Amino acid sequence: MRILVIDDDREIRSFLKANLEADCFGVDTAGDGEEGSYMGRTCDYDLILLDYILPKKTGYTVCRDIRAAGKSTPIIILSVQCETDDKVDLLNAGADDYLVKPFSYEELRSRIRAIMRRPPSLVLPTLSVADLVLDASKQRVRRAGKEIYLTRKEFALLEYLLRNSGTVISRGALLEHVWDEEIDPFSNTVEAHILNLRKKIDKKARNKLIHTVPGRGYKIDPNGHPTYNL
Repeated sequence: MRILVIDDDREIRSFLKANLEADCFGVDTAGDGEEGSYMGRTCDYDLILLDYILPKKTGYTVCRDIRAAGKSTPIIILSVQCETDDKVDLLNAGADDYLVKPFSYEELRSRIRAIMRRPPSLVLPTLSVADLVLDASKQRVRRAGKEIYLTRKEFALLEYLLRNSGTVISRGALLEHVWDEEIDPFSNTVEAHILNLRKKIDKKARNKLIHTVPGRGYKIDPNGHPTYNL
């Protein structure tokens, strides 16, 4: 899952990026409204954290820009201002939630999870295929009842594949949703993480779940025919 943080405060951006990545999100950041508006309109994010008071463009304008571009990405506003009129204007502009600064990261995490559980995203805290179970809220993975340790990035990759179970996901889509903008698109990081997941998830199982579709990408499917050509 990939999140965009738009905030002009460098410390807040760093704080949010570090904590969100610890929760297995891919995170991009923008330091002003103009940059944030462009990234929010041109990239495919799963959620946007948007400061209200920004240089170049306000959070209100950024929110309207993103909605005018046809993006339905959930947006949580972060602001020191909490007047009722401001909240109403932002919600009318297309924001999904509003959190007043200062806030605890635990509260923000709960708001993010709540928004991601809303239809039509159908993001559920527990995902499963065959005997593989991923608990997003507890950051746990089990197969055939046995717990499997995954790194944060492996967990995020598996979660995204499970949320799109049965669908072929391209390498580019995995880079966009699981990693951040700093990743080298020409590196073999996707292939390496897929290989590690296979070793941990499929190596000792009769029924292989992680499949390569040559020339197209990867998918999780209990009924597929596995290929191991990365």
